[in-house]
Amino acid sequence: MEMFLSAVLGELTTRSINFFINKSSKPSALDVEDRLRRVLLRAQVIVDEAMGRHITNQAMLQQLDMLRDAMHRGYYMLDTLRYQSHDEEDAKDQAVSHFLSLSKVSSLKGLCSSSSNVQILEQLQKAFDSLSSMILDSNELVLFLSSYPRLYRQPYNMHLLLGNCMFGRQMEAELVINFLLHTQPNGSEELEVLPIVGPRRVGKSTLIAHVCKDERVRDHFSEIMFLNEHDFTDDDLATFKEGCPMKHQNGVSNSNKDGRLLLIVELVGDLNEDAWNRLYSASRWCMPSGSKIVVTSRSDKIVKCGTTQALTLKYLSYEAYWYFFKTLTFGSMDPEMHPRLTHLAMEIVRFLNGSLIWANIMAGLLRDNFDIHFWCKVLAFLRGFMKWHVSRFGEHPSNSVKQNRPAHIRRMATPSEEVMVVHQYECSAQEEVPKIRFQDVMYGRVKPHGKFEALGWRSQIPPYYSYVYICETREIKATASKRKRSMKNGVTLS
Repeated sequence: MEMFLSAVLGELTTRSINFFINKSSKPSALDVEDRLRRVLLRAQVIVDEAMGRHITNQAMLQQLDMLRDAMHRGYYMLDTLRYQSHDEEDAKDQAVSHFLSLSKVSSLKGLCSSSSNVQILEQLQKAFDSLSSMILDSNELVLFLSSYPRLYRQPYNMHLLLGNCMFGRQMEAELVINFLLHTQPNGSEELEVLPIVGPRRVGKSTLIAHVCKDERVRDHFSEIMFLNEHDFTDDDLATFKEGCPMKHQNGVSNSNKDGRLLLIVELVGDLNEDAWNRLYSASRWCMPSGSKIVVTSRSDKIVKCGTTQALTLKYLSYEAYWYFFKTLTFGSMDPEMHPRLTHLAMEIVRFLNGSLIWANIMAGLLRDNFDIHFWCKVLAFLRGFMKWHVSRFGEHPSNSVKQNRPAHIRRMATPSEEVMVVHQYECSAQEEVPKIRFQDVMYGRVKPHGKFEALGWRSQIPPYYSYVYICETREIKATASKRKRSMKNGVTLS
């Protein structure tokens, strides 16, 4: 008992001494900000180095994923605190912020309006301590990174790297690749199936395209087949195998003598269990041993079809989304050299609703018009437009586009006109796309009339889709509000 009390008292004494030492030598906010900036640079070096290598160890991938998320949070906090002095307008419109889910994610929403240096210091210190601890724990990770082969032979600037590769999905891609390359024990005849679940526009097709482009996968399978839910209506896989698109067939290595097949099934709607059972039975009958199936869908119903744990894709966190948008927008320029523009970019990104397509569209627009007056016009336009759309339709316009419902889009150049986005579809790299760009219609001087098609964005990464909007211009009829007049004793009172 005496030993226990002695240990407790010793621990309390040690903590008290540390408390008073920390209290007396507490650093200022500027000191902690400088320390956070330096530790963020260290984290950036580790993450950038890891992004350019083939990493197969799952524990390392999870550790890198945590370090990358902490780095994004740290950069976002640093940017928020650094540029809060440029917040000249109050953008906390309740009607808009209720539907802008991204703005609710950030834990710093209340911090920008607070004048308490204590709160700022605590937030900075918390981010610094968390990131420092992760970097100390990643010593072994850094040591083993050099043992993995590189992905790229030439150095890339970060904005070029993010514009030409899949952002934030390295761990998910390696999980899929490891599933595909995994060899079952001898004698096992089970046809393995990996379900990938995620909402619309979360990047399921992009993830699959990158996995299928990987040389390890192409060397492992003799053929890669892509099917959608309309293709497997026959009982025998060999029947519709001749009619389905054989992507990557010519690029797959012939060194694979086992004839293993990889079947990618992309479902748009809900799972038809009867059709799936027919497909799976036919696949087991005609596909060689070692073949694999990957099925993607927005519905959780496909989880029960898997022979292994499903992979669930989620949208990027707000901090990661801001990091991605800032990097694409400023390119090779240093955002710290343009504090006012960086603040405007932080305000603009709040209205993009986490859409990667709109992040690329808006980043290109701002980069091509690197002028503070234009950026201010864009921000003012987005504030007014979003407030109008939410008050009239009760949701963000991108939600309507995602669900392929008509969306009403105002034009900055011509306020008296609106553009109705009737439908959106995707084109392959071989198909022709419209010459009119949607951002020029919305923000520029291009004034098409009637029905037309406009190119939203052309992706620079596999599967190299182009996103096209079918639109129609309409004039906005101004409705002058009449003043109410009252009558009293038969006399009109104005």
